Amino acid sequence: MARKYLNDAFFSRLETLSLNLRSDLRGYFGGKHLVKTYGQTVEFSDFREYQLGDDIRRIDWNLYSRFEKYFLKLFTDERQMHVQVFLDMSASMGRDDPVKGNYAKSVAAAMGFLAVQSMDKLSFEFMRGDASENPYGTIVGKNSFFRAISQMEDMTYDGEVNIEKCVLFSGDAGQSNGISIIISDFLTESSWKKAVDYLVYKHRQVLLVQVLSPEELYPSFDGRVHLVDCESRDIMDERNLKIKITRSLLDNYERAVRDFKEDLRSYCSKRDAGFISVRTDKPIEDMLFKELLRGEIVS
Repeated sequence: MARKYLNDAFFSRLETLSLNLRSDLRGYFGGKHLVKTYGQTVEFSDFREYQLGDDIRRIDWNLYSRFEKYFLKLFTDERQMHVQVFLDMSASMGRDDPVKGNYAKSVAAAMGFLAVQSMDKLSFEFMRGDASENPYGTIVGKNSFFRAISQMEDMTYDGEVNIEKCVLFSGDAGQSNGISIIISDFLTESSWKKAVDYLVYKHRQVLLVQVLSPEELYPSFDGRVHLVDCESRDIMDERNLKIKITRSLLDNYERAVRDFKEDLRSYCSKRDAGFISVRTDKPIEDMLFKELLRGEIVS
């Protein structure tokens, strides 16, 4: 039976974490994230000399009495960001592997929880075919969040997903106002790279989370087998193979998987995007408290 992660104990362990968002993001007024611009919070940051047109109410008269110059008090600015969570709903993500499917949903829910507890806006984008679905709209606050994830648990995986089109035409990627997280195994023929490039072009912080099962990393097949692509709808699809599995073939496969993961990591690094790869046989706490902390994605 597939393990259910989404419970009170799961979310209570997340309350000590928060998403690390870059200070150069703009966001919206009224959140918790410190940005580089100065604003109207009560936390003092710095002084600067008065310039024509500045608000005279911000002049520090104590400094004027000492230096006979006008100086303004500057305070930190806190912004509310928009966190997008794109979840791959293709067949390979969980139709025949409930453990992987629940794990991926739990990662999405964890990222969403970190957003709402920081007073950020949140949207779940479920990628199906060539489009993404956002059934819950913009989520603000924990009540709306928990209503959404209670419905998310019943969602099913099926078909194929074009990550590029789902991200490009989601219509919800604001300019420099938060983080976009794509959760997938990335075992797709569509161009995930163009999706990353688009989000980077929109000046959003980007994180890719790859979810893989142990069988996808280290297959246990042996002898002559008939491999059928779970996303194929045609029995004659060229992706379906009759093949003899040998030790050398498995070694080549494992090497190809390592190269593929390194390609993901390298591509993201060159574009200042984050990347982590997680295994569904590892405790989800390892992903949350080790991989994300190691990548400085949370603190």
